[in-house]
Amino acid sequence: MGCGAQGQRQDSPGRDVSRTSGHPHPARAPPGARPCSPKYFGRDAMVCVCNATYCDTLDPVVLPAPGTYVKYESSKAGKRLERSQGSFQRSLRAPGLLLMLNVSVLYQRIKGFGGSLSDAAALNILGLSQPAQDNLLCSYFSEYGIEYNLVRLPMASSDFSVRPYSYDDVPNDYELKHFSLAEEDVKMKIPLLHRASAMSRRPLALYASPWTAPAWIKSNRDIRGTGMLRGRAGDKCHKTWANYFIKFLDEYAKHNVTFWAVTVQNEPRARIPTFPQFPTISFTAEQQRDFITHDLGPALAHSPHRTQLLIMDDQRMYLPQWAETVLGNSTAAGYVAGVAVHWYLDGVVSATCSLGVTHKLFPNHFLLYTEACNGFLSRQFSVALGCWERGERYSHSILTVLNHFVTGWTDWNLALDLHGGPNWVKNYVDSPVIVDSSKDVFYKQPMFYHLGHFSKFIPEGSRRVGLRSVCQNPSCQLEHVAFLRPDGAVVLVVLNRSSWDVPFGICDPSVGFIETVSPASSIQTYLWQQQ
Repeated sequence: MGCGAQGQRQDSPGRDVSRTSGHPHPARAPPGARPCSPKYFGRDAMVCVCNATYCDTLDPVVLPAPGTYVKYESSKAGKRLERSQGSFQRSLRAPGLLLMLNVSVLYQRIKGFGGSLSDAAALNILGLSQPAQDNLLCSYFSEYGIEYNLVRLPMASSDFSVRPYSYDDVPNDYELKHFSLAEEDVKMKIPLLHRASAMSRRPLALYASPWTAPAWIKSNRDIRGTGMLRGRAGDKCHKTWANYFIKFLDEYAKHNVTFWAVTVQNEPRARIPTFPQFPTISFTAEQQRDFITHDLGPALAHSPHRTQLLIMDDQRMYLPQWAETVLGNSTAAGYVAGVAVHWYLDGVVSATCSLGVTHKLFPNHFLLYTEACNGFLSRQFSVALGCWERGERYSHSILTVLNHFVTGWTDWNLALDLHGGPNWVKNYVDSPVIVDSSKDVFYKQPMFYHLGHFSKFIPEGSRRVGLRSVCQNPSCQLEHVAFLRPDGAVVLVVLNRSSWDVPFGICDPSVGFIETVSPASSIQTYLWQQQ
Protein backbone atom coordinates (compact mmCIF):
# COMPACT_ATOMS: atom_id res chain seq x y z
CA MET A 1 0.00 0.00 0.00
CA GLY A 2 1.36 3.45 -0.90
CA CYS A 3 1.95 6.32 1.48
CA GLY A 4 -1.26 8.04 2.46
CA ALA A 5 -3.23 4.88 1.68
CA GLN A 6 -6.26 5.17 -0.53
CA GLY A 7 -8.64 7.31 1.52
CA GLN A 8 -10.42 10.39 0.18
CA ARG A 9 -10.17 13.86 1.67
CA GLN A 10 -13.78 13.91 2.84
CA ASP A 11 -13.22 10.70 4.82
CA SER A 12 -10.14 11.96 6.62
CA PRO A 13 -10.03 11.66 10.41
CA GLY A 14 -9.96 14.49 12.90
CA ARG A 15 -12.11 16.82 10.79
CA ASP A 16 -13.54 18.71 13.73
CA VAL A 17 -15.57 21.28 11.78
CA SER A 18 -17.00 22.91 14.88
CA ARG A 19 -13.49 23.85 16.00
CA THR A 20 -11.89 24.80 12.69
CA SER A 21 -14.06 27.52 11.18
CA GLY A 22 -11.99 30.32 12.68
CA HIS A 23 -8.64 29.01 11.50
CA PRO A 24 -7.05 29.25 8.05
CA HIS A 25 -6.25 25.92 6.43
CA PRO A 26 -3.65 24.93 3.87
CA ALA A 27 -4.59 25.66 0.29
CA ARG A 28 -5.24 22.73 -2.03
CA ALA A 29 -2.11 20.61 -2.22
CA PRO A 30 -0.23 20.13 -5.50
CA PRO A 31 -1.17 16.99 -7.46
CA GLY A 32 -0.27 13.88 -5.54
CA ALA A 33 0.20 15.54 -2.18
CA ARG A 34 -2.49 15.13 0.46
CA PRO A 35 -3.32 17.97 2.88
CA CYS A 36 -3.28 17.81 6.64
CA SER A 37 -6.42 16.55 8.34
CA PRO A 38 -6.46 19.02 11.25
CA LYS A 39 -7.59 18.48 14.81
CA TYR A 40 -7.34 21.13 17.51
CA PHE A 41 -6.47 20.65 21.18
CA GLY A 42 -7.06 24.27 22.19
CA ARG A 43 -6.55 27.51 20.27
CA ASP A 44 -3.76 27.22 17.67
CA ALA A 45 -2.76 23.79 19.03
CA MET A 46 -3.18 21.76 15.85
CA VAL A 47 -2.09 18.26 14.92
CA CYS A 48 -2.50 16.42 11.63
CA VAL A 49 -4.44 13.18 12.12
CA CYS A 50 -3.50 9.98 10.30
CA ASN A 51 -5.06 6.52 10.38
CA ALA A 52 -5.18 3.37 8.25
CA THR A 53 -6.93 5.05 5.29
CA TYR A 54 -5.71 8.65 5.30
CA CYS A 55 -2.51 10.56 6.01
CA ASP A 56 -1.18 13.85 4.71
CA THR A 57 1.72 13.47 2.26
CA LEU A 58 4.13 15.60 0.26
CA ASP A 59 5.20 15.39 -3.34
CA PRO A 60 8.77 14.27 -3.99
CA VAL A 61 11.11 17.25 -4.26
CA VAL A 62 11.54 18.43 -7.85
CA LEU A 63 13.93 21.28 -8.56
CA PRO A 64 12.15 24.34 -9.99
CA ALA A 65 13.05 25.73 -13.42
CA PRO A 66 16.04 28.10 -13.51
CA GLY A 67 15.05 31.60 -12.50
CA THR A 68 12.21 30.35 -10.28
CA TYR A 69 11.99 29.08 -6.70
CA VAL A 70 9.68 26.94 -4.58
CA LYS A 71 8.75 27.79 -1.02
CA TYR A 72 7.43 25.46 1.68
CA GLU A 73 5.75 27.07 4.67
CA SER A 74 4.43 25.92 8.04
CA SER A 75 2.84 28.28 10.53
CA LYS A 76 1.00 28.54 13.80
CA ALA A 77 -1.94 29.77 11.71
CA GLY A 78 -2.32 26.26 10.26
CA LYS A 79 -0.04 25.75 7.26
CA ARG A 80 1.93 22.51 7.17
CA LEU A 81 4.74 22.40 4.58
CA GLU A 82 2.45 24.21 2.13
CA ARG A 83 4.13 24.58 -1.27
CA SER A 84 4.10 27.68 -3.48
CA GLN A 85 6.37 29.02 -6.19
CA GLY A 86 7.61 32.27 -7.65
CA SER A 87 10.20 33.90 -9.87
CA PHE A 88 13.40 35.79 -9.17
CA GLN A 89 13.47 39.51 -9.92
CA ARG A 90 16.29 41.59 -11.40
CA SER A 91 16.01 44.26 -8.73
CA LEU A 92 14.53 44.79 -5.29
CA ARG A 93 12.98 47.69 -3.46
CA ALA A 94 15.07 48.48 -0.38
CA PRO A 95 13.85 45.85 2.13
CA GLY A 96 14.19 46.16 5.88
CA LEU A 97 16.11 42.89 5.82
CA LEU A 98 18.18 41.39 3.02
CA LEU A 99 19.72 37.90 3.17
CA MET A 100 22.74 37.76 0.86
CA LEU A 101 23.95 34.34 -0.28
CA ASN A 102 27.62 33.60 -0.94
CA VAL A 103 28.17 30.04 -2.17
CA SER A 104 31.92 30.58 -2.45
CA VAL A 105 32.11 30.44 1.36
CA LEU A 106 31.77 26.78 2.32
CA TYR A 107 31.40 25.37 5.84
CA GLN A 108 30.58 21.90 7.22
CA ARG A 109 29.19 19.00 5.19
CA ILE A 110 25.82 17.67 6.38
CA LYS A 111 25.33 14.08 7.56
CA GLY A 112 21.56 14.28 8.00
CA PHE A 113 18.50 14.39 10.21
CA GLY A 114 16.39 11.76 11.92
CA GLY A 115 15.03 10.18 15.07
CA SER A 116 15.45 7.25 17.43
CA LEU A 117 13.90 3.81 17.23
CA SER A 118 13.68 3.08 20.93
CA ASP A 119 11.75 0.09 22.29
CA ALA A 120 8.94 2.51 23.17
CA ALA A 121 8.83 3.94 19.64
CA ALA A 122 8.75 0.44 18.14
CA LEU A 123 5.95 -0.67 20.49
CA ASN A 124 3.85 2.37 19.61
CA ILE A 125 4.35 1.98 15.87
CA LEU A 126 3.52 -1.74 16.01
CA GLY A 127 0.46 -1.01 18.16
CA LEU A 128 -1.21 0.41 15.04
CA SER A 129 -2.83 -1.59 12.23
CA GLN A 130 -0.51 -2.50 9.37
CA PRO A 131 -1.80 0.23 7.00
CA ALA A 132 -1.47 2.86 9.74
CA GLN A 133 2.05 1.61 10.49
CA ASP A 134 2.89 2.05 6.80
CA ASN A 135 1.54 5.59 6.85
CA LEU A 136 3.65 6.43 9.90
CA LEU A 137 6.84 4.98 8.43
CA CYS A 138 6.15 6.65 5.08
CA SER A 139 5.65 9.97 6.87
CA TYR A 140 9.16 9.77 8.28
CA PHE A 141 11.20 7.94 5.66
CA SER A 142 9.70 8.07 2.17
CA GLU A 143 9.93 10.73 -0.53
CA TYR A 144 6.24 11.38 0.22
CA GLY A 145 7.22 12.26 3.79
CA ILE A 146 10.08 14.17 5.41
CA GLU A 147 12.83 11.74 4.33
CA TYR A 148 14.78 11.03 7.51
CA ASN A 149 18.17 9.43 6.87
CA LEU A 150 19.52 9.10 10.42
CA VAL A 151 18.22 6.49 12.89
CA ARG A 152 19.59 6.09 16.41
CA LEU A 153 19.05 2.82 18.30
CA PRO A 154 19.60 2.14 21.98
CA MET A 155 21.92 -0.83 22.46
CA ALA A 156 19.63 -3.05 24.59
CA SER A 157 17.28 -1.26 27.00
CA SER A 158 16.99 2.43 27.68
CA ASP A 159 14.53 4.07 30.04
CA PHE A 160 12.15 4.07 27.02
CA SER A 161 11.67 0.31 27.32
CA VAL A 162 9.09 -1.67 29.25
CA ARG A 163 11.78 -3.48 31.25
CA PRO A 164 15.47 -3.14 32.06
CA TYR A 165 17.64 -5.72 30.29
CA SER A 166 21.03 -6.29 28.70
CA TYR A 167 22.12 -8.74 26.00
CA ASP A 168 23.98 -10.94 28.48
CA ASP A 169 22.49 -11.18 31.96
CA VAL A 170 24.36 -14.41 32.81
CA PRO A 171 26.76 -13.44 35.64
CA ASN A 172 30.50 -13.43 34.93
CA ASP A 173 30.13 -14.43 31.27
CA TYR A 174 33.33 -12.61 30.28
CA GLU A 175 33.51 -14.58 27.00
CA LEU A 176 29.98 -13.38 26.17
CA LYS A 177 28.96 -16.92 25.26
CA HIS A 178 25.37 -16.15 26.28
CA PHE A 179 25.14 -12.85 24.37
CA SER A 180 21.92 -12.66 22.38
CA LEU A 181 19.69 -9.96 20.99
CA ALA A 182 16.36 -9.42 22.72
CA GLU A 183 12.86 -9.95 21.34
CA GLU A 184 12.65 -6.15 21.15
CA ASP A 185 15.41 -6.27 18.52
CA VAL A 186 14.45 -9.36 16.56
CA LYS A 187 10.68 -9.01 16.53
CA MET A 188 10.26 -5.23 16.61
CA LYS A 189 13.18 -2.97 15.75
CA ILE A 190 14.91 -5.02 13.03
CA PRO A 191 11.70 -5.61 11.01
CA LEU A 192 10.83 -1.91 11.30
CA LEU A 193 14.31 -0.91 10.13
CA HIS A 194 13.95 -3.10 7.05
CA ARG A 195 10.54 -1.60 6.29
CA ALA A 196 11.83 1.96 6.74
CA SER A 197 14.83 1.27 4.54
CA ALA A 198 12.65 -0.19 1.80
CA MET A 199 10.53 2.99 1.79
CA SER A 200 13.48 5.37 1.68
CA ARG A 201 15.16 6.55 -1.50
CA ARG A 202 18.07 7.73 0.65
CA PRO A 203 20.36 5.23 2.37
CA LEU A 204 19.69 5.16 6.11
CA ALA A 205 22.66 5.79 8.42
CA LEU A 206 22.13 3.90 11.68
CA TYR A 207 23.99 4.51 14.90
CA ALA A 208 23.69 2.85 18.29
CA SER A 209 24.18 4.04 21.87
CA PRO A 210 24.39 1.96 25.06
CA TRP A 211 22.53 3.09 28.16
CA THR A 212 23.65 0.37 30.55
CA ALA A 213 25.81 -2.73 30.79
CA PRO A 214 25.16 -6.16 32.30
CA ALA A 215 24.90 -5.82 36.07
CA TRP A 216 27.93 -8.03 36.66
CA ILE A 217 30.39 -5.55 35.10
CA LYS A 218 28.89 -2.43 36.72
CA SER A 219 30.15 -1.11 40.04
CA ASN A 220 26.60 -0.92 41.45
CA ARG A 221 25.94 -4.54 40.33
CA ASP A 222 22.61 -3.47 38.79
CA ILE A 223 21.43 -2.77 35.25
CA ARG A 224 19.36 0.00 36.79
CA GLY A 225 20.77 3.20 38.20
CA THR A 226 24.22 4.74 37.86
CA GLY A 227 27.37 2.68 38.07
CA MET A 228 30.84 2.73 36.57
CA LEU A 229 32.49 -0.14 34.78
CA ARG A 230 34.30 -2.22 37.39
CA GLY A 231 38.08 -2.01 37.40
CA ARG A 232 40.04 0.18 35.02
CA ALA A 233 40.73 0.52 31.30
CA GLY A 234 42.53 -2.47 29.82
CA ASP A 235 41.23 -4.99 32.35
CA LYS A 236 38.83 -7.92 31.95
CA CYS A 237 35.61 -5.92 32.54
CA HIS A 238 36.59 -3.20 30.08
CA LYS A 239 37.69 -5.71 27.43
CA THR A 240 34.38 -7.54 27.87
CA TRP A 241 32.40 -4.33 27.51
CA ALA A 242 34.31 -3.41 24.33
CA ASN A 243 33.65 -6.89 22.91
CA TYR A 244 29.95 -6.45 23.78
CA PHE A 245 29.86 -3.65 21.15
CA ILE A 246 31.38 -5.99 18.56
CA LYS A 247 28.93 -8.77 19.43
CA PHE A 248 26.07 -6.30 19.00
CA LEU A 249 27.34 -5.31 15.54
CA ASP A 250 27.91 -9.00 14.65
CA GLU A 251 24.38 -10.04 15.62
CA TYR A 252 22.68 -7.16 13.82
CA ALA A 253 24.80 -7.91 10.73
CA LYS A 254 23.32 -11.44 10.71
CA HIS A 255 19.97 -9.71 10.18
CA ASN A 256 21.41 -7.62 7.34
CA VAL A 257 21.53 -4.44 9.44
CA THR A 258 24.80 -2.50 9.56
CA PHE A 259 25.71 0.53 11.62
CA TRP A 260 27.37 3.71 10.42
CA ALA A 261 28.46 4.59 13.97
CA VAL A 262 28.25 3.88 17.69
CA THR A 263 28.55 6.31 20.58
CA VAL A 264 30.69 5.25 23.53
CA GLN A 265 27.96 5.87 26.09
CA ASN A 266 24.64 7.69 26.32
CA GLU A 267 24.94 10.58 28.78
CA PRO A 268 27.98 9.39 30.75
CA ARG A 269 27.52 12.31 33.19
CA ALA A 270 23.76 11.80 33.68
CA ARG A 271 22.57 12.50 37.20
CA ILE A 272 18.77 12.65 37.44
CA PRO A 273 17.76 12.76 41.14
CA THR A 274 14.07 12.44 40.25
CA PHE A 275 14.78 9.14 38.46
CA PRO A 276 17.36 7.28 40.59
CA GLN A 277 16.84 4.07 38.58
CA PHE A 278 17.67 5.78 35.26
CA PRO A 279 20.07 3.30 33.62
CA THR A 280 23.54 4.57 32.82
CA ILE A 281 27.26 3.87 32.96
CA SER A 282 29.18 6.77 34.41
CA PHE A 283 32.40 7.90 32.70
CA THR A 284 34.60 10.90 33.20
CA ALA A 285 36.25 12.26 30.07
CA GLU A 286 39.53 10.74 31.27
CA GLN A 287 37.91 7.32 31.76
CA GLN A 288 36.30 7.50 28.33
CA ARG A 289 39.63 8.43 26.75
CA ASP A 290 41.35 5.47 28.38
CA PHE A 291 38.54 3.03 27.51
CA ILE A 292 38.77 4.11 23.87
CA THR A 293 42.56 3.94 23.82
CA HIS A 294 42.96 0.53 25.46
CA ASP A 295 39.69 -1.28 24.70
CA LEU A 296 36.94 0.01 22.44
CA GLY A 297 39.11 1.67 19.80
CA PRO A 298 41.28 -1.40 19.14
CA ALA A 299 38.24 -3.73 19.30
CA LEU A 300 36.44 -1.77 16.57
CA ALA A 301 39.60 -1.37 14.49
CA HIS A 302 40.26 -5.13 14.54
CA SER A 303 36.63 -6.07 13.83
CA PRO A 304 35.17 -6.56 10.34
CA HIS A 305 32.86 -3.58 10.90
CA ARG A 306 33.53 -0.18 9.36
CA THR A 307 31.61 1.48 12.18
CA GLN A 308 32.67 4.95 13.29
CA LEU A 309 33.02 6.01 16.91
CA LEU A 310 31.46 9.10 18.52
CA ILE A 311 32.42 10.43 21.95
CA MET A 312 30.58 12.26 24.75
CA ASP A 313 26.88 11.87 23.73
CA ASP A 314 25.99 14.35 26.46
CA GLN A 315 25.29 18.06 27.02
CA ARG A 316 27.31 20.76 25.28
CA MET A 317 28.15 22.29 28.65
CA TYR A 318 30.94 19.68 28.75
CA LEU A 319 32.55 21.18 25.64
CA PRO A 320 35.24 21.95 24.75
CA GLN A 321 36.78 20.28 27.84
CA TRP A 322 35.52 16.77 27.04
CA ALA A 323 36.87 16.96 23.50
CA GLU A 324 40.17 18.38 24.72
CA THR A 325 40.61 15.48 27.12
CA VAL A 326 39.74 12.71 24.66
CA LEU A 327 40.85 14.13 21.32
CA GLY A 328 43.89 15.77 22.86
CA ASN A 329 45.25 12.22 23.14
CA SER A 330 46.51 11.30 19.66
CA THR A 331 45.86 7.58 20.13
CA ALA A 332 42.25 8.10 21.21
CA ALA A 333 41.71 10.75 18.53
CA GLY A 334 42.80 8.26 15.88
CA TYR A 335 39.88 5.99 16.77
CA VAL A 336 37.25 8.77 16.97
CA ALA A 337 35.24 10.28 14.10
CA GLY A 338 33.11 12.84 15.90
CA VAL A 339 31.50 14.35 18.98
CA ALA A 340 27.87 13.57 19.86
CA VAL A 341 25.85 16.27 21.66
CA HIS A 342 22.47 16.38 23.47
CA TRP A 343 20.32 19.50 23.58
CA TYR A 344 18.87 19.45 27.11
CA LEU A 345 21.09 21.99 28.83
CA ASP A 346 21.90 24.16 25.81
CA GLY A 347 20.86 27.26 27.74
CA VAL A 348 23.73 26.79 30.19
CA VAL A 349 26.45 27.64 27.66
CA SER A 350 26.37 29.40 24.29
CA ALA A 351 26.84 27.56 21.02
CA THR A 352 29.86 29.71 20.23
CA CYS A 353 31.70 28.89 23.47
CA SER A 354 31.00 25.16 23.22
CA LEU A 355 30.40 24.01 19.64
CA GLY A 356 32.30 26.80 17.93
CA VAL A 357 35.39 26.43 20.10
CA THR A 358 35.35 22.64 19.76
CA HIS A 359 35.18 22.89 15.98
CA LYS A 360 38.05 25.35 15.94
CA LEU A 361 40.18 23.07 18.12
CA PHE A 362 39.29 19.84 16.30
CA PRO A 363 38.11 20.70 12.76
CA ASN A 364 38.64 17.12 11.53
CA HIS A 365 36.16 15.65 14.04
CA PHE A 366 32.54 16.37 13.21
CA LEU A 367 29.81 17.51 15.63
CA LEU A 368 26.43 15.74 15.61
CA TYR A 369 23.34 16.40 17.73
CA THR A 370 22.14 12.95 18.80
CA GLU A 371 19.18 13.52 21.15
CA ALA A 372 16.48 16.10 21.81
CA CYS A 373 12.92 16.13 23.09
CA ASN A 374 10.37 18.45 24.65
CA GLY A 375 8.44 17.81 27.85
CA PHE A 376 11.34 16.30 29.81
CA LEU A 377 11.09 16.66 33.60
CA SER A 378 7.58 18.05 33.08
CA ARG A 379 5.27 15.59 34.79
CA GLN A 380 2.16 17.66 34.10
CA PHE A 381 2.71 18.43 30.40
CA SER A 382 4.97 15.67 29.10
CA VAL A 383 2.84 15.58 25.94
CA ALA A 384 1.36 18.88 24.70
CA LEU A 385 -0.65 17.98 21.62
CA GLY A 386 -0.37 20.55 18.85
CA CYS A 387 1.98 22.88 20.71
CA TRP A 388 3.54 25.17 18.07
CA GLU A 389 6.16 26.53 20.48
CA ARG A 390 7.66 23.06 20.96
CA GLY A 391 8.16 22.89 17.21
CA GLU A 392 9.81 26.32 17.28
CA ARG A 393 12.21 25.12 19.96
CA TYR A 394 13.30 22.33 17.63
CA SER A 395 13.88 24.56 14.61
CA HIS A 396 15.57 27.26 16.74
CA SER A 397 17.96 24.62 18.05
CA ILE A 398 18.62 23.18 14.59
CA LEU A 399 19.26 26.59 13.05
CA THR A 400 21.53 27.62 15.90
CA VAL A 401 23.70 24.52 15.87
CA LEU A 402 23.89 24.27 12.07
CA ASN A 403 25.30 27.79 12.15
CA HIS A 404 27.93 26.51 14.60
CA PHE A 405 29.36 23.64 12.51
CA VAL A 406 27.04 20.82 13.58
CA THR A 407 26.53 18.25 10.80
CA GLY A 408 23.11 16.87 11.72
CA TRP A 409 20.34 16.65 14.30
CA THR A 410 18.57 13.58 15.70
CA ASP A 411 15.29 13.67 17.60
CA TRP A 412 14.61 11.24 20.45
CA ASN A 413 11.66 8.80 20.18
CA LEU A 414 10.07 8.49 16.73
CA ALA A 415 6.68 7.84 18.33
CA LEU A 416 5.22 7.76 21.85
CA ASP A 417 1.80 7.22 23.40
CA LEU A 418 -0.56 9.85 24.79
CA HIS A 419 1.29 9.81 28.12
CA GLY A 420 4.72 10.18 26.54
CA GLY A 421 5.74 6.57 27.08
CA PRO A 422 6.06 3.74 27.76
CA ASN A 423 9.01 4.36 30.05
CA TRP A 424 9.84 1.99 32.89
CA VAL A 425 11.20 4.77 35.13
CA LYS A 426 8.23 7.05 34.23
CA ASN A 427 10.48 9.64 32.56
CA TYR A 428 7.72 10.67 30.13
CA VAL A 429 8.39 13.16 27.33
CA ASP A 430 6.89 14.47 24.07
CA SER A 431 7.42 13.23 20.51
CA PRO A 432 6.74 14.59 17.00
CA VAL A 433 4.36 11.65 16.51
CA ILE A 434 1.90 10.60 19.21
CA VAL A 435 0.06 7.31 18.82
CA ASP A 436 -3.42 6.54 20.12
CA SER A 437 -3.56 2.81 19.45
CA SER A 438 -7.06 2.52 20.95
CA LYS A 439 -8.37 4.53 17.96
CA ASP A 440 -5.74 3.29 15.47
CA VAL A 441 -4.66 6.89 14.83
CA PHE A 442 -1.49 8.89 15.17
CA TYR A 443 -1.00 12.62 15.49
CA LYS A 444 1.74 14.49 13.60
CA GLN A 445 2.68 17.43 15.78
CA PRO A 446 4.26 20.79 14.83
CA MET A 447 7.66 19.32 15.83
CA PHE A 448 7.30 16.83 12.95
CA TYR A 449 6.84 19.58 10.37
CA HIS A 450 9.58 21.80 11.79
CA LEU A 451 12.00 18.89 11.42
CA GLY A 452 10.73 18.27 7.90
CA HIS A 453 11.73 21.78 6.83
CA PHE A 454 15.32 20.59 7.22
CA SER A 455 15.31 16.81 6.71
CA LYS A 456 13.42 16.72 3.42
CA PHE A 457 15.39 19.46 1.67
CA ILE A 458 18.96 19.20 3.02
CA PRO A 459 20.27 15.79 1.95
CA GLU A 460 23.49 14.20 3.12
CA GLY A 461 26.50 15.82 1.46
CA SER A 462 25.00 19.33 1.41
CA ARG A 463 27.39 22.12 2.44
CA ARG A 464 26.49 25.11 4.56
CA VAL A 465 27.31 28.30 2.65
CA GLY A 466 27.80 31.95 3.46
CA LEU A 467 24.62 33.88 4.30
CA ARG A 468 24.91 37.51 5.39
CA SER A 469 22.07 39.46 6.96
CA VAL A 470 21.80 43.16 6.10
CA CYS A 471 19.25 44.73 8.43
CA GLN A 472 17.93 48.31 8.27
CA ASN A 473 15.94 48.25 11.51
CA PRO A 474 16.22 46.64 14.95
CA SER A 475 13.16 44.39 14.52
CA CYS A 476 14.84 41.92 12.14
CA GLN A 477 14.35 38.85 14.29
CA LEU A 478 14.58 36.11 11.67
CA GLU A 479 16.81 33.06 12.09
CA HIS A 480 18.24 31.52 8.94
CA VAL A 481 20.74 29.13 7.35
CA ALA A 482 21.62 28.24 3.75
CA PHE A 483 23.04 25.15 2.04
CA LEU A 484 24.33 24.08 -1.34
CA ARG A 485 22.98 20.62 -2.13
CA PRO A 486 24.96 17.92 -3.97
CA ASP A 487 22.71 18.50 -7.02
CA GLY A 488 23.75 22.18 -7.10
CA ALA A 489 20.49 23.59 -5.77
CA VAL A 490 20.34 26.09 -2.90
CA VAL A 491 18.23 25.59 0.24
CA LEU A 492 17.43 28.47 2.59
CA VAL A 493 15.50 27.94 5.85
CA VAL A 494 13.98 30.95 7.63
CA LEU A 495 12.34 30.90 11.08
CA ASN A 496 10.21 33.72 12.50
CA ARG A 497 9.44 33.23 16.20
CA SER A 498 8.00 36.74 16.58
CA SER A 499 4.29 37.58 16.63
CA TRP A 500 4.48 39.87 13.58
CA ASP A 501 5.14 39.43 9.87
CA VAL A 502 8.64 40.32 8.67
CA PRO A 503 9.11 41.44 5.03
CA PHE A 504 12.54 40.58 3.68
CA GLY A 505 14.54 39.99 0.54
CA ILE A 506 16.85 37.21 -0.64
CA CYS A 507 19.80 37.89 -2.94
CA ASP A 508 21.57 35.18 -4.91
CA PRO A 509 24.05 37.05 -7.15
CA SER A 510 23.91 34.29 -9.78
CA VAL A 511 20.11 34.41 -10.11
CA GLY A 512 18.64 37.63 -8.73
CA PHE A 513 16.31 38.68 -5.95
CA ILE A 514 13.29 37.27 -4.12
CA GLU A 515 10.93 39.70 -2.41
CA THR A 516 8.97 37.87 0.25
CA VAL A 517 7.49 37.86 3.76
CA SER A 518 8.06 35.64 6.78
CA PRO A 519 4.67 35.45 8.53
CA ALA A 520 4.37 35.60 12.30
CA SER A 521 5.20 32.27 14.00
CA SER A 522 6.27 30.50 10.84
CA ILE A 523 9.07 28.53 9.25
CA GLN A 524 9.87 28.55 5.53
CA THR A 525 12.17 26.56 3.26
CA TYR A 526 13.19 28.06 -0.10
CA LEU A 527 14.69 25.94 -2.88
CA TRP A 528 16.12 27.05 -6.22
CA GLN A 529 18.73 26.19 -8.83
CA GLN A 530 21.94 28.14 -9.25
CA GLN A 531 22.69 29.55 -12.71
